[in-house]
Amino acid sequence: MSAYSRPVLMLLAGLLLLTISIAVLNTLVPLWLAHQSLPTWRVGLVSSSYFSGNLAGTLVAGMLIKNIGFTRSYHYACALFAVATLGLALSYGFSVWVMFRFIAGIACAIIWVVVESALMRSGTARTRGQLLAAYMMIYYMGTVLGQLLLTKVSTELMQVLPWVISLMAVAALPLLFARVENQNEDAPTTSLWPMLRRRNARLGINGCVISGIVLGSLYGLMPLYLSHQGMSDGNVGYWMALLVSAGIIGQWPIGRLADRYGKLMMLRVQVFMVILGAVAMLGHTAMAPALFVLGASGFTLYPVAMAWACEKVSQDELVAMNQALLLSYTLGSLFGPTMTAMLMQHFSDRLLFVMIAIVAGLYLAMLLRKPDHHHTPVATA
Repeated sequence: MSAYSRPVLMLLAGLLLLTISIAVLNTLVPLWLAHQSLPTWRVGLVSSSYFSGNLAGTLVAGMLIKNIGFTRSYHYACALFAVATLGLALSYGFSVWVMFRFIAGIACAIIWVVVESALMRSGTARTRGQLLAAYMMIYYMGTVLGQLLLTKVSTELMQVLPWVISLMAVAALPLLFARVENQNEDAPTTSLWPMLRRRNARLGINGCVISGIVLGSLYGLMPLYLSHQGMSDGNVGYWMALLVSAGIIGQWPIGRLADRYGKLMMLRVQVFMVILGAVAMLGHTAMAPALFVLGASGFTLYPVAMAWACEKVSQDELVAMNQALLLSYTLGSLFGPTMTAMLMQHFSDRLLFVMIAIVAGLYLAMLLRKPDHHHTPVATA
């Protein structure tokens, strides 16, 4: 039986449209505020409010899914995302945009938990790697398509909002034709916090934290590093496109290999390749192959680590585990760029790759140890 059932395909179709909207707004919101001559620190706070909303949404998603089910949670989150985006048209006021971007962050986090949890419940231990690989491919493809659209259409606020909100509305339609099976109502409610302390799932939880640190640093600081090397904006865009494209290309084969040879073995290989790519970038030789290796291994770490952790819990605990994993990833993505930026500011831009190599090396040491010799997960520290 194929892993790609009708509900799975409908979820992925809706996710693609939503991701395009997310990518467009994440790029344009800071630019719109900058055009209104807002101070840089205020623009940064508006951007941070979205990620703060992601954290809040991760915490409430499980309760929402438990009470109203996957399908209705997805539809309500799409509607909330559309309302929060429409609110941007009301005023350019700083506090108004902080509020609406926070709400948008909550909606997006709920959507991610719904889609990830539904995919995990639809798959088996042998197919979850493939499903998560497809999920990440759709996510990165939507991100790339969103950026490409900005080169072809008007970027004025009132020109963008109508078609972005329309995409959100259309993204809600697929689940009208394919219902996702809800959780067992008689099953006991599973809390998020015990999932973070699961001894048998700690490698997956730690992997999501490390993935957040690596990807947050690459997304947020790689353009700065390349710019400081004297590259033009166009060249920076080219190298970032290569990095993300490598992640898209690597998703499918790595997901298949993880299902075939085991996720633990694949995690070891991926982390070793991350270290190789980071060390190669330090040498300033063969930057294209080095970035490709870094993107293909780094951008595929999260889904394999997630699949590993989800194998260790029961069907009724999958939503709580997905909340825990997304929370771990988000915390890593907030911590990584902050710490790495401080090191780059005080020492050298090369610390970007040193930091990536060090955290990957620590995770590799965890992966190489015997399963019963691991201490408390990074996520609970």
